[in-house]
Amino acid sequence: MRFSSNPRAVAALLFLTLAWGYTWILAKIALREVAPFAFAAQRSVAGALCLFIALPLMGRSLRLQGGSKTLIIGAIQTAIFFILQTWTLVEAGPGKTAVLIYTMPIWTLFLGRLLIGERIVGGQWLAAAITLTGLVLIIEPWDLHSSKLAILLGVSAAGSWAWGTILVKKWRSELNPDLLVFTAWQMMFGALLLCAVAWAIPEAPTQWSGRYIGILAVLGIVSNAICWFLWLYVLEHLPAWQASLSILGVPVVALLSSRLQLDEQLAAIELAGVVLIGSGLVLLSLINWRNSQRSSNIL
Repeated sequence: MRFSSNPRAVAALLFLTLAWGYTWILAKIALREVAPFAFAAQRSVAGALCLFIALPLMGRSLRLQGGSKTLIIGAIQTAIFFILQTWTLVEAGPGKTAVLIYTMPIWTLFLGRLLIGERIVGGQWLAAAITLTGLVLIIEPWDLHSSKLAILLGVSAAGSWAWGTILVKKWRSELNPDLLVFTAWQMMFGALLLCAVAWAIPEAPTQWSGRYIGILAVLGIVSNAICWFLWLYVLEHLPAWQASLSILGVPVVALLSSRLQLDEQLAAIELAGVVLIGSGLVLLSLINWRNSQRSSNIL
């Protein structure tokens, strides 16, 4: 197993990890000035618009393919995911939220078995067991006095992300082959649904301060348009397993940033849970790499 030393791709991956990790801090700060449903709608609209502006400048066609299926994925992977993610941020710190949501690969494993019949091989079961043990330590089911709402919401957000991922895999031949164009369309569909939800649910009006507008601009331009472009660049120049393994640094960046800037603290047992979750996800990435290597050797 060799790590690629392509300096530009490695630098792009490092920027991605830092940018996506710090996004959680910005989102938590933004929620001081905007109601949750409005924020989910506004950030998704900002992200979609930035992609729709950037794509023609990059010479890419905006033609929609697989409209109904893209709409379904947008509803699950953008609308439902952003609602649950934002609600989790309201209830918990950004570091803990990021850790919970980045359990997504484990739920993808289970949903892949349930929805498209993918097998779970021996080592994957071990990775799942380690990750779920870490999740139990964070949940602390023996503590009857602690609130479990944030954990339920965070895991549900991870599940919706995983569900959308499985549907993309299942319908890949019918969707736009350009991942960035597909992302723009599914995000736009999800944004429209989120706008409808924000309109239907009465909330306090948004405080359009310079800070909040700046955060929306960063989320839209950097976290969506630039980072998605860099992610595709990384996948073209680095092995997928290396990119996926490195991107697990996102919740680590979120945890450290939240500790330094927002004074988010985790109990010792929660930190142990975080370590176990990270270990399980790293193991799963390595197992998936090994399986992909075996498949390519057979072919």
